[in-house]
Order: sequence, then structure tokens, then C-alpha cells
Amino acid sequence: MTPALGTLHKVDLRTIWLSESSDFTPWLAKAENLSILGETIGIELELEAQEKYVGPFRADILCKDSDNDSWVLIENQLERTDHNHLGQLLTYAAGLQTVTIVWVAAKFTEEHRAALDWLNEITNSRFRFFGLEVELWRIADSMPAPRFNVISKPNDWTRSVERAASQIDSEVLSETKLQQQRYWQGLNQLLEEQGVPLRTRTARPQHWHNFSIGRSKFKLCTKVNSQAHVIGCELFISHVRANDYLELLRADRDAIEADAGLTFDWQELPGRIGTRIEIARENTDFTRESEWPEQHAWLADKLVRMNKAFRHRIAALDLDEIEAAR
Repeated sequence: MTPALGTLHKVDLRTIWLSESSDFTPWLAKAENLSILGETIGIELELEAQEKYVGPFRADILCKDSDNDSWVLIENQLERTDHNHLGQLLTYAAGLQTVTIVWVAAKFTEEHRAALDWLNEITNSRFRFFGLEVELWRIADSMPAPRFNVISKPNDWTRSVERAASQIDSEVLSETKLQQQRYWQGLNQLLEEQGVPLRTRTARPQHWHNFSIGRSKFKLCTKVNSQAHVIGCELFISHVRANDYLELLRADRDAIEADAGLTFDWQELPGRIGTRIEIARENTDFTRESEWPEQHAWLADKLVRMNKAFRHRIAALDLDEIEAAR
């Protein structure tokens, strides 16, 4: 028998969000909804502020890209795009210097889509412009569900991949560097096959491979050391006050290690702008490709455990007092 299928029905945005400022913006600023938007554009977003002044205008939502700590500004419209909002976006770009701008609207006119395409064409990689149309859909009497459709995106999303590939092709890489790149490609493939809740990064010919954990200054990192015959997984904290951040987490050390089922090496790294919380596997030579499946399985397991133990705790850290003491 052929199963019965429902029919999608489009929902008027104004029936759910009466006002951009008091309804839609607060809804979008919630972590679970920023996650939907972030998945659409391929950026893990960390909320910094709502209704934040940038120059003479007030931006709807200001975020950080948790992968590289750069600004992401989101401007909302529950209607057709207009010239006023386009002008505001240009002012924001001038005020923030390095920024990803996401313009969310109910409908993009052809001229405004073309304007974003043109801006992405003429600006350098410090500026990225996205245009997204927001929709609501329901099946029968179900709750409405949001969907973001990409109307315009930065050219460098394609060009950056091409540049990276070209750069790698033009360099004379050692066999170790080539092995490193293949090693991380293999780890990425395993994580994707397992459905691990971590966004994979492009494999590079280097001894480390980073993963976002949802907040800038904090990263999960896998590493290999061919000379010491060690592989490892760590939470790396990169900030001038990293030791203070480490102490906030260390106060919950017993619960963290119990949740992960692991014992970590908590390292303050004197003289460096950073700290790490690490687990390592010794007597492991990453250059032995026949052992890669076992090594990748070990790394994937530690990534999953560390993500489970640290992600929600890092999101809940109150860093304001530490930042104010700088």
C-alpha cells in the first residue's frame, strides 16, 4: 500500500510574528533558531547582542562566528526588501570593518538580490553578504515550521575552496604533509558516516584539525605528532584570559570527567595565549596508514565524549566579569 502523504501549506508570516522588533527578532535570537539559520549558511552562530547600535543605526542581531571570532550581523524584514535596509547594511559593513551580513526578508526584489551579488563580487574576503528569504510551512494542522532559502551568498564560498585547492596544488608538500591531509579526510569521512553532531572542516596538510564547539575562543582540536608517536584530542581556549576561563571549567572538573568518562590533562601553558584540556594516546604512529581506521575511531569517540561534556557548559559560562576585569 502507498502511504498517505500530507500537503504543505504556506503560512503568512504575520500570523505568527506581528512585529519584526518585538516578535521576529527575539524569536530568531534564541539559540535553537539561530542554529537553523546557521545551518543554512554554514556558520555556527553565537549571539552577542540584540538591537545593537552600529554607527547611526541599530542592528537587529549581532553574533560572532564561533569558528573564527568574526562578526555576523543579521538584519530582519517581515516584508519585501527595500532601499533603506540596503543602505543600513552598507553602513554596518563600514562600521564593523570585517563582517558577515545576513539580510533576512519575506521577499527579495530582483534589484536587491543583484545588489548583494554585486557587493560580493566587488568586496574582498573581509566582507560577506547573504540574502535569505524566510518562510513558514505546515502540514495539515501541524505547527508552522520555518525555512530559510538562500537568495544570495558570497562568491568566496566557491572561490575560497578553489584558492585553497590551487594553493595546495602549487606547493611542494612533503609526504608527511600529504599524509596529514589524507588522515583528516579519513577522519571527516568517518564522522560524517557516524552522523557525529560536529561540523567537519576542510582537511588541510597540517598536524591539527579543528572543530567548533559553539562559542568563540573555544575549539575542539585533534592532533597528530609523527615524531613523538602521539595522537590526541583537546579543548583549546585561545584568549589572553584563557587561564581564567580554564579555572571556571576546572571548578566542575569531576562532573566533566564523569560525563565524558575520561580523565583529562588540564594544561595552563605558561607564556602562551591559550590553555588546553587534553587526552592523548601514546605509542601511536599516524604515518602507519593501515592503522588509520582504529586511530580515527579513537579520535571520533573522544570528540563525541568531549563535545557532550563541554558544549553545554561552555555555552553557560558567564565571562562578563572576567572580560570586565581586563
